Parts: sequence; structure tokens; C-alpha cells
Amino acid sequence: MTIQPPKVVIVGRVNVGKSTLFNRLIEKQKSLVSKIPGTTRDRFEADCLWRGKIIRLVDTGGFDVDKNIKIDEEAVDQARLAIKEADAIIFVVDLTTGLQQEDRKIAKELMASKKPIILVGNKADTVRIRALSEEKEWHKWSIGTPLPISAARGSGTGDLLDKVFDALEEAGNPPVEIQDMTAIRVAVLGRPNVGKSSLLNSVVGHHRFITSDTAHTTREPNDTMIHVDGKSYLFIDTAGMRKTARMKAGESELETAGVHRSLQAIKRAHVAIFVIDISKSIQSQDKHLAGIIAEGKASVIIVANKWDLIPEKDPNTINKYEEYIRAHLPHLDYAPIVFTSALTGKRVQDLFNLIDEVYQNRFIQLDHRETHAFISKVIKKHLPSRGKGAGYPKVTSFKQTNVAPPVFRLGMKQKDKEALNETYLRYIENQLRDKYGFDGTPIRVFVSAGERKRTITGEEYKDYD
Repeated sequence: MTIQPPKVVIVGRVNVGKSTLFNRLIEKQKSLVSKIPGTTRDRFEADCLWRGKIIRLVDTGGFDVDKNIKIDEEAVDQARLAIKEADAIIFVVDLTTGLQQEDRKIAKELMASKKPIILVGNKADTVRIRALSEEKEWHKWSIGTPLPISAARGSGTGDLLDKVFDALEEAGNPPVEIQDMTAIRVAVLGRPNVGKSSLLNSVVGHHRFITSDTAHTTREPNDTMIHVDGKSYLFIDTAGMRKTARMKAGESELETAGVHRSLQAIKRAHVAIFVIDISKSIQSQDKHLAGIIAEGKASVIIVANKWDLIPEKDPNTINKYEEYIRAHLPHLDYAPIVFTSALTGKRVQDLFNLIDEVYQNRFIQLDHRETHAFISKVIKKHLPSRGKGAGYPKVTSFKQTNVAPPVFRLGMKQKDKEALNETYLRYIENQLRDKYGFDGTPIRVFVSAGERKRTITGEEYKDYD
């Protein structure tokens, strides 16, 4: 079983530079960084490598938020949950503003947790500001004097990691050695407010992600590792995506950045879970996003969420809704459909078996004998359709050239690729799925024109069933 690295949570007031420090330590721009207070509402996790070992860093929202706003209050709740799960705490204060009353309140709560605390004074971008860490107000503070760092410039962060690693060693939760920490990467996608975060809460089994009726509660991809039956799954919650034209004038730059990061999440995912609200009609945003997902390389599962809101269900209801989904999302006709209720947990746990299945289908590999017999049978059943190019299309070869996702190359004598109608490639794809499965995974079939090989005919076909 994979050993999990110790968790280190980064906490502090709003706008002290927690997310900037998080990004600096994990060496990638993962959390959104902004001068707008409350940019980070949820908690975000990523591995940090230092001295050949790994810790798991957790970024959180600020503690000093408007308690009258429910979603901000939930951000504080998420930070408290992260502290409860953490093995050590990085407490960030702002040297440029000095010790604040809110810092004292946070320190009192952190000390009650009995977890190792590493106090850092951020924004020490100059020698003068660094010297502020020696001011009397810090020496009088029970929690100690802060280690001056500049998250923006990176200065002092090595010393910080040394202190974190030493504290973890002393507490008996040492960082783990570099090892194969492979996991199936699962991106959860959908337009705003279809229940993505609620679904993830149900998958994880407790309230892990902030949920709200307000669209765009989740502003950026949010990774969480889940272990089931000895297997690891890295779930990526993403911001709801809308077409740019649907964004109102002056709408938050953070939302735009979140959508961009969601598109990046699709690119790095092995499996995309596409969530739709089945209690409402499929909208243009759903269709637009389905097209984007279909263009990617990830395997796909369609989750028809909020099934509990469908009234008067009978044994044929699911079939009717599946036909409706297939008709409106033709780009993803190869994706299995699961009807779930994040609220009740209905069929949510079925997702793990489906994730395993569509993930494995990405690696189906056909040898040359199989592909040759397959294309011979296909040609015998239906001769290649003529396109716009000159001459009747003549197939010379058919090979699988890659996996994850499966890629096939169709050789053709004609030098003009347009001699073959594009619908024939779709026909080949459908035949591949009928014979070999490939459920949930995209298939790419490319044409290689001008091959000097003998033409494959249907007469060469030998029974390969």
C-alpha cells in the first residue's frame, strides 16, 4: 500500500500571502493569487518535494472573513477541518502590517490543536522589512518570533522547509521518500451549479468541498487523493465553465482564470467525469463543454446528477433519460452514463468501478494480426466511402499506433486524404467499439495517404470472431 506523506496546512489572515507561498513551495502556479480578499475559499492540496522527500501541502482560505456570508464562513470551517487533519501547521503573518489582533486569535486556536506550528513572517522583500521580525511585539508574543520570508521572491523558503521537515521528524511524522505515488487522475467537470462539489463530497464520504447554490463557488481545480481498496484516485474539482459570451461585463478575472485552469485539468486527467443536472434540460453550455471534453484525451463518464428530483420514476424511466442524453450529447456517445444523487449518495460508489473500467480501456492494444483481420472484415461489410478526392479509396493498411487513448492509422493508396469520406472513419470507430469495447475512452483514427502497399480487400477476411 502506498505510504501517504504527512500533511502540512498553511493558515493565516486574509491576504497575508498564503496562496503565493503555497505556489512557491510546490513550484507551480496552482492556487489563484489575487489582491482580492477571500480569493481562496476552499482548501487545496499538492505535493512538495524537498531534500528528496515529500510532504503534502494544504492551502486554506483566510480566517478573518465576513462571518455573515455563509460561503466565507464555510471557508473557515474548511480551514479548521484541514488543521484537524494536519500533522504540522505553517502560520503566516504579514511583516508589513505588524502583529494584528486577528493574528492573536488565530494563534490561540492553533495552539489549542497541539500540532507543531512554524510561524513565518511573509512579504520580507527587503532588508528593512526582514528586520521587522525582530520588533518587540513579536518577542512578547507567546507563539514566538516569525521566520522572515518572501513568498513572492522565494527568499527564506528553503529555511522554512527545513524547519517544517525537522518539526515533522520530531513529531514522529517524517516526510516520505520519493516513490511511485501513481493515481488515476479524475477531473470532475460541468457547467456551474450542477452539483460537482456535492458529488465529490458524497464520493469522499464527508464534507470535503464547499457547496453552495451560488454559481462558481469553486473557482479553480482542487485536487484530493482518495484511496479505495488499495487503489489511489486523484479527484480534481473544477470551476463551472460557461461560454465567454455568457459572462457579464466586468465579471471577475478570477472566474476567467478558473475556467482556464479547468481546461488545463482536462488535459492532465486520465478520466473526465462530466456532470449534468438531469432535473433540468440539457443546455447549450452542457453541449459546448461536451464538445471540449470529446476533443481531449481523457476517458469519459457522464454523471446525470440530481436523479432524486425526478418524479414518478418507473422501470423504463432511466432508458428514456438515457435516450435523451444520447440525442443531445452525440460527441460523447461512447461514454457510460450513471444516474446519481449526490444528496442521497445513490449509485455514487458505482463510480469507482466505472473509473477503473474506462481507465483500463485506454490501454487496449491490438496487434497487427488483429487489426488486419478487423479491417478486412470491415471492408467486406462496407466498402470505403468515396469523398471529394479523385479515384476510389483503396485501403492498404490498418494499425494501432498508440494507447491512452487508442490511436489507429488507416493507410490509403490515394495521395489525397479527401478521397475517403470522413464518415467512413466514424464507421470504423463504431466497428472497433462493437468488437473490442473501448467503452468510455476516445478513439482516434487517422489517414495516412499515398502508401505503396497492396490493397486490402474484403476477400482476405478470415473469420476472427
